[in-house]
Amino acid sequence: MEPILSTLWWSALTVILVSLFITVIVIYNRLVSLRQAANQGTADIDAQLRQRHDLIPNLVESVKGYAGHEKETLERVIMARNTAAANTNSRNEQELKIALDRLLALGEAYPELKANTNFLQLQNELSMVEDKLAAARRALNAAVARYNASIEAFPAVLFASLLGFKHYDFNRLDDSERGIVDQRPQVQF
Repeated sequence: MEPILSTLWWSALTVILVSLFITVIVIYNRLVSLRQAANQGTADIDAQLRQRHDLIPNLVESVKGYAGHEKETLERVIMARNTAAANTNSRNEQELKIALDRLLALGEAYPELKANTNFLQLQNELSMVEDKLAAARRALNAAVARYNASIEAFPAVLFASLLGFKHYDFNRLDDSERGIVDQRPQVQF
């Protein structure tokens, strides 16, 4: 009778260990997949920022012919673009966005520029890039939320830190952007 109990005991222990091992493998693979989705979100944002940076020289060139005496505005855009391209962070990107907004506002001051096909096409492309950038940021935040929730969910919470999985930060506004976004727009008639 004792050998049968011993065999059952070892069989039960083996089943438990194999089940635990399989559970850890499944958790690990799921967390890797979710982490890669978050990394892809970051790469998508970088690609959209790169596309924005690539459009700017063309936009500046199309404006130069019409608004030659707006040299300061053009130089600010170029300087902001170069700074943002060299060191991509939300402060530099916000300064670039402000400079671009000033450049695009020149279209209102110069009706012949506003009617220029190249300027309109570049303005539309830039608008599409900004929309894609916003969508990429939302997608990144969704991927990060899924990843972080999976790390905190049971039973993954038991193994995630042991397997090297750390929380990701959401794509948030920094202090330079928060001051601009939080302000109520001024509307004058």
